[in-house]
Amino acid sequence: MLNRRLLRVKVMQVLYAHYKNGDTSIQNSEKELFHSISKSHDLYFLYILLLLEIREYAVGRIEFGKNKKMPSEAELNPNMRFVNNRVLAKFIDSEAVVKFVNNNGNNWVNYKDIVKNLYNHILESTQYQDYMNAEEDSFEADKKFAARLLEKVIAYFEPIYPTFEEQSIYWNDEVEFVLSMVVKTIKGINEGDESISLMGQFKDDDDEDFVKRLFRKSAVNHSDYHALIKKHSKNWDVERVAFMDIVLMEIALAEIVEFTNIPLKVSINEYLEIAKHYSTDKSNVFINGILDKALQELEADGKVKKAGRGLIDNK
Repeated sequence: MLNRRLLRVKVMQVLYAHYKNGDTSIQNSEKELFHSISKSHDLYFLYILLLLEIREYAVGRIEFGKNKKMPSEAELNPNMRFVNNRVLAKFIDSEAVVKFVNNNGNNWVNYKDIVKNLYNHILESTQYQDYMNAEEDSFEADKKFAARLLEKVIAYFEPIYPTFEEQSIYWNDEVEFVLSMVVKTIKGINEGDESISLMGQFKDDDDEDFVKRLFRKSAVNHSDYHALIKKHSKNWDVERVAFMDIVLMEIALAEIVEFTNIPLKVSINEYLEIAKHYSTDKSNVFINGILDKALQELEADGKVKKAGRGLIDNK
C-alpha cells in the first residue's frame, strides 16, 4: 500500500531509532519496521470505518427523528441518499473490512464525539448539500461523493488528527498519503463488482522484498558506509553533521549498491527529497556532495552494478 518513498522513510525512522538506542538487535528493529508498516495499513482501514461510522450515525439520527412524538414531514420522509450510498454499502459487505473489525475492533466507538461533530460538519458542507439535492441518482454519483467527502471535507476536519496521534505514533507523517489511498480505492470500485478489492500492506512481493533488503543491508553495512561517508567529508565535521543526514546517506548507499534495477538518479533524488522534509536546510547540498564522491569510489571499485540501459547515469 505504501509507495517506495514512504517505505524508505519507514526504514530511515527505524534505523535512526536503532542507532540511537544502541541496545536493540537488528532482528528486533526489523520487527519494529514491519509493525510500523502494519499500523499504516490499520490507518487505511480506519478511514474506511470512519465513513461507515458516519453513515451509521446518520441512520441513528433518522430513526431518532421518526420516533419523535410529533415528527416533522422531513423527519417522517427523510432524504436517504447518504445512508443508501452504494459505495458505502460495498464497504459494509466487504469481507476484508469485516475481518479487520473482527480482529481489531472498531476504534471509532471510543470517539463518539468526534463522529458526531464530523457528521454535523459534513451536513454543512457544500459537497454534502449538492449531493443530497442533486437530480442524478447513480452509482457514479455515489462514488464521486464518497471520494470528495474524504478529499474535501474529512481531510480538513482538524479535530480528527489528535485522535490519530493518540492511537498511534506511526501515523503523524502519513495521514495524507493513506487518505489518498482510500480515495484511490473508492475510485477503482465498479458497480458490478461482487466484492471490492482493498489494498494490502504492500503493493506486491517486490515492495516487501525491497523494504526488507534495504533495512537489512543498511544495518549490516552500517560501519562500512559510515566510514566511507567520513572519508569523503574532509571539509565537514562529521560529528557535527545532523545524524539524520548520515542515516539517509547510509541507506542511499545501501540502495545504490544492492538494487541493480533502480537507476542511480532515482535513488539519489529520493533521498534528497526525503532530506527536505526530515533534516536541515543545508542537508541537500551536503548529502549530494558526499554521495557523489562516495559513488565515484564505489564505481571505481566495481561495487555499483546496474542491470539495464540508463540505470548508471547520474548526470
